[in-house]
Amino acid sequence: MNKTNYHCHCSYCDGKAPMEDFIKSAIESGFTSFGMSSHSPLPFYASWVLSSDAVDDYINDIEKLKKKYKGIIEIYAGMEIDYIDDDFNPASEYFQNMPLDYRIGSIHFVKTPKGNYMDIDTSPETFEENLQKYYNGDLRKITEDYYKASMRMVELGGFDFIGHCDKISLNTEHCSPGITDEKWYTNLINEYFELIAAKGLMVEINTKRFAMKGCFFPAEKYFRHMFKLGIPVVVNSDSHRTHLINDQRDTALAKIKAAGYKYVRELSGGKWIDVEIGQY
Repeated sequence: MNKTNYHCHCSYCDGKAPMEDFIKSAIESGFTSFGMSSHSPLPFYASWVLSSDAVDDYINDIEKLKKKYKGIIEIYAGMEIDYIDDDFNPASEYFQNMPLDYRIGSIHFVKTPKGNYMDIDTSPETFEENLQKYYNGDLRKITEDYYKASMRMVELGGFDFIGHCDKISLNTEHCSPGITDEKWYTNLINEYFELIAAKGLMVEINTKRFAMKGCFFPAEKYFRHMFKLGIPVVVNSDSHRTHLINDQRDTALAKIKAAGYKYVRELSGGKWIDVEIGQY
């Protein structure tokens, strides 16, 4: 019950296996539906994204797998799309014209005061190095810029759910333990959740780092507040390897259930529906 995953990266971007291997793993694990979601092309070079030249092949391969495994598992064509600016984001015509079943809106980059784009989803060491280079070590400033971009992405829309909300916290907490409990930080993320609720958007509970770091994105401490705001959630593993497609899903479902959630969102027949959370 509740075995689904809509955040998955195959070898079309930075995943470690062909997409069919992920589908086979999902079938073996008893999944009811599964979505591929390669990192979208970007307006600048990055080694870990889907090439714009490969978009058609990517979508065509998913369509072939849909036909091959019809009646066995529901397969969906998704894409994790970065908000870069008002011209390049999930709501852009380029992405809206793609024949996708769903879109994830994510933030990996923040535009710095110097006009560069800093990747916030890097190793702690690289993050600290770039923080000094572009922000003179100002954690508060980069966090504020991150949430400014996040809220602008929400305002523009064009996606089904938000991917790894508050991902920057992994590196900010490394640089300054306890920073996410400071009042200014709490005010920022609460304003963000209130905007999400007002727009009626879904938030992903991302389990990718729980086994190694003991954290979800967004953090467990926000689950109850999200529930009170009426924000629907979908649980995903953000898997890059086939054996991790169901990683910590049961843990996440148990945590959101304890926070008050009775339902989790899943795709069925091409539509997002509320499905009761099982016994955990």
